Amino acid sequence: MKKIKHETLEINRVSLKKDIKIQLFNEGISAGFPSPAQDFLDSSIDLNKELIKNSASTFYGKVKGDSMIEANLNDGDLLIIDKSIEPSSNKIAVCFIDGEFTVKRIKIESDIVWLIAENKNYKPIKVTAENDFLIWGIVTYVIKTV
Repeated sequence: MKKIKHETLEINRVSLKKDIKIQLFNEGISAGFPSPAQDFLDSSIDLNKELIKNSASTFYGKVKGDSMIEANLNDGDLLIIDKSIEPSSNKIAVCFIDGEFTVKRIKIESDIVWLIAENKNYKPIKVTAENDFLIWGIVTYVIKTV
């Protein structure tokens, strides 16, 4: 497994060598009143097939820090990042800027890219020609820690 390790982000390549099957509640899980007891475990799903559309360009990365808490990305959450998705405004992206990885919402204007934190304590970052910058991949899923 190829691993890119950096102070602010650790990224791991996806491996599809093994199915990741878990039991599925086919009937859904009530978030309101409990439903009558019955055997809900009817089948299983493979998380690789559900969450990964292009294995050659998909990576996992862990959130470090609090700059995206208002987007519900918390320290320790696992990101699924797809490098094959075309960047567009309002997407959440993993970017490489001036030697550092960061996860931010991107705003793309005609000749400017903004990296926008989802935390009032952080100012937007204006990317200029002087920056060493790359939109590394787009976040497609977040696996939460509870």
